[in-house]
Amino acid sequence: MLDRIATISFDQIALSLLTVVLLREGMILVLPDSVAGPGGWLIDTTPERGEE
Repeated sequence: MLDRIATISFDQIALSLLTVVLLREGMILVLPDSVAGPGGWLIDTTPERGEE
């Protein structure tokens, strides 16, 4: 198990994070607001208090 974790590179982690961000943004663009938008049940894009 530890040998497998040791083989993970920074590039793999960066690519995974980039993929997640792109998928999230794509879902926000494609899905209706009731699912991914202000007050959406899957992705809520309403800013938190203090972020405005």
